[in-house]
Amino acid sequence: MPFPNALKGNPKCIFFTDFDGTITLQDSNDYMTDNLGFGEARRKQLNADCLDGRATFRDIFTEMLASISTPLPTCIDTLLAHITLDPHFTTFFHWATAHHIPVIVLSSGMHDIIHALLAKLVGDEASTIEIICNDAVPRPGKTVDQPDGWTIRFHDDSGFGHDKSLAIRPYREAVQKMVGADRPVLLYAGDGVSDLSAARETDLLFAKRGRGG
Repeated sequence: MPFPNALKGNPKCIFFTDFDGTITLQDSNDYMTDNLGFGEARRKQLNADCLDGRATFRDIFTEMLASISTPLPTCIDTLLAHITLDPHFTTFFHWATAHHIPVIVLSSGMHDIIHALLAKLVGDEASTIEIICNDAVPRPGKTVDQPDGWTIRFHDDSGFGHDKSLAIRPYREAVQKMVGADRPVLLYAGDGVSDLSAARETDLLFAKRGRGG
């Protein structure tokens, strides 16, 4: 339910959430990089470069994914076999649905992967979750089911690749015009660097303990 449909029905709050490492226990992109790409050591060095300001998240994420030559369908099958859901998410999602609270995923990951994981881990009801993220697209002259056949298409031109704050901002601007009980609370849950811009646009941030990569 893209903006402004999520505001229909006067929800008490709107829950924006990161996907990897927040809804899931593992980060699917880290898992692919560590096991199908150049490995954990290089990934952690790039993460440190990003945190220290020596590289943008967009730069390091591009390098991570470029190291993965595995066809996209095989990547998805691998992730379906190894990525697990946070044990509390399904309960929360059913509660949110029953109370007409929109759940919107804002991710630096890729739609095909997120959609496949949600469908397996949550079930058919996951189709009601709006996903705003990057995309995996074929490389020129190739298809995604070939080796080295896919790459990432970022959601925007920002240093994040997907500046999640831009997706939240229309909601913030709309609710600032509301008064009293009609004004929904904007919530965000995240675990890492790509969530920093989004957190500033919401009323309350939930940071997942033990994460931050």
